[in-house]
Amino acid sequence: MKVIELYILRRTLSIFAASLAWVLLIVWTTQVLNRIDLVTSSGQSAATFFVAGALTLPAVIPIVMPFAIGIAVAHTLATMNADSELVVIGAAGGPRHTVIRPILLIAIATSIAAFAVNNTLEPYSRQALRQILASANADLISTVLQEGSFQKMDDGVFVQISERLPDGQLGGIFVADTREKGMKLIYHARRGLTVEREGGSILVMQDGEVHRQSDNGDVSVIRFEAYAFDLSQFTRGADTPTLYRKDRYLTYLLNPDPNDKAYATNPQSYRAELHKRLTDWLYPIVFALIGIAVAGDARSFREARVHPMITTLAIGLLVRWMGFYASNEAETKPFFSFVLYAVPLGMIAVCTGFIATNRMMELPTSWTEKLHERLQSVRDDLSRRFGWARRRA
Repeated sequence: MKVIELYILRRTLSIFAASLAWVLLIVWTTQVLNRIDLVTSSGQSAATFFVAGALTLPAVIPIVMPFAIGIAVAHTLATMNADSELVVIGAAGGPRHTVIRPILLIAIATSIAAFAVNNTLEPYSRQALRQILASANADLISTVLQEGSFQKMDDGVFVQISERLPDGQLGGIFVADTREKGMKLIYHARRGLTVEREGGSILVMQDGEVHRQSDNGDVSVIRFEAYAFDLSQFTRGADTPTLYRKDRYLTYLLNPDPNDKAYATNPQSYRAELHKRLTDWLYPIVFALIGIAVAGDARSFREARVHPMITTLAIGLLVRWMGFYASNEAETKPFFSFVLYAVPLGMIAVCTGFIATNRMMELPTSWTEKLHERLQSVRDDLSRRFGWARRRA
């Protein structure tokens, strides 16, 4: 590589890394907040919550990568144009591929990384996350029955224990069951224990009584020496998770098991997921080409134009939305499987045409001038209103 190519490569790569880190942090935070119920509802530890949050990261990376490289390319080229570096490169006789080649190298490397993450690391993390959630749902006794607090087992069922005794027994058991319409049951026992059996757990209460209130308000009290309360009905799933199309590796999508119930229910969704995996990795290249087509040439500062980063992200968001829409529709309509390929490949062809013909991908000059005039009029109007309000104050 030439010195100028290495310079562009380092500059773009540094901005790409910073953009990826910040955008990834923001998107990942929103995803992690969706898992907060893992701690609040099932009583899992904070360590389990952070592990589950870390496992959501691989699913976010391929989505964020195209936007990060679009920001990096647009910002690098716009800054080089503002510093007259693009003008100097052109005046010195430097060919256009001097600017384009280092950017495409980063884009191709990013696309390969996105493909690897999307088809290896992401399925692995999804399966591990489902295993954690399944274990949390199945491990009801050790996580939900906490000392000194009421825990909601199901709609209308609350359980509270006073203490855990050294011999594994439970002391001071309270159960409120209002699931049956017109009937309220309150169980209270001095002690008890949990018994594991095939298919679930049983809470055996000893030396207690049950208060039964009917719909007309009559209350009957029955004392018992031992009473078994079935807890297996409240475990929200088995210890073995159910895997869906997003949790599968690429090899499985290429040759799915015909006996898979999820596949048998909607085989088209698995084919749509396969085509999505084979096309999503192209979007870093698409966003890089959009950035080059928008800001790859030197422009005069006197021309009215929207900032290249805004134009790049606006076009990129539109293209990515088309890809997401085609992906959703392809789950039920086979035609959109072809659209999944047409969107990125078509945009690559369009950007290549703009770059090859030395044209800028931006709004027409007349539109840009009208937009600037409208923004200036709004800015002046706001200044007058705030100035008038300030004088009145």
